[in-house]
Amino acid sequence: MKFLNHLTLDQYVPADSVIHRMDPRAKIIGVVMVLSGIFAVHRVEGFLLWSLLLLIVVKLSKLPISMVLRSARPVIILVLFTSLIHLFFTKGEVIFQYAFLSITREGVLMAVKISLRLVLLVMYAGLLTLTTSPTELADGLESIFSPLKRFGFPAHEMAMMMTIAIRFIPTLLDETDRIVKAQIARGAELDQGGIMKRIRSFIPILVPLFVIVFQRAEDLAVAMESRNYRGGEGRTRMYPLVWSLKETVFMLVAALVTFLVIMWDKRVWL
Repeated sequence: MKFLNHLTLDQYVPADSVIHRMDPRAKIIGVVMVLSGIFAVHRVEGFLLWSLLLLIVVKLSKLPISMVLRSARPVIILVLFTSLIHLFFTKGEVIFQYAFLSITREGVLMAVKISLRLVLLVMYAGLLTLTTSPTELADGLESIFSPLKRFGFPAHEMAMMMTIAIRFIPTLLDETDRIVKAQIARGAELDQGGIMKRIRSFIPILVPLFVIVFQRAEDLAVAMESRNYRGGEGRTRMYPLVWSLKETVFMLVAALVTFLVIMWDKRVWL
């Protein structure tokens, strides 16, 4: 369970940087544009450009690059599994073959591209949570969803649910770590044996974890009711969101960079 220590989702790190001071709506929309741009590129050079942009944003946010890199650790297994599938099952020019396994040039390129895409997606999303507090995320999401209210979309409730879910991820991870340590202290061997034995050994962890989840959900519901919470109708914010010139400039720059990277990716020949 050592991987729990490397999760950075919702680990907001306060800092006096231009990224931290920016309106959360601009950061959320900017990240969505960048993620769309990452999906749109198909060449290694395009992913390298997005990596360079990530380094620039990390520098502006005044965060250690190691902290942002740690956000990609939870998906390493997924990245390796996906890369191996593309590496051995993509048809093309064979560059290595052993028995029935063959590696093609196209498979290597596809494995590299998929790996870079997954890692960049997670790191950009992690950078958003590292530089934006849960309250700011909730306010930003509610403001972005607010135009959909006329169609009956519950903007406030949706934003609150997403924020509560993100907020309680570190708490549940701490609870999981505590249960794991308690089971190990009682002699449980969670890292021993085959895959099926390890899966069965985690059942005593999942049962108390689900009990804790439902208990925390009930406690949160009682706390909200005791504070007379009745939804977002008529509620005000202690710190209203302010859209200034720098947010407009940021949005224009993000849109321009996304457009240029996509166009440049289309023209480069590998």
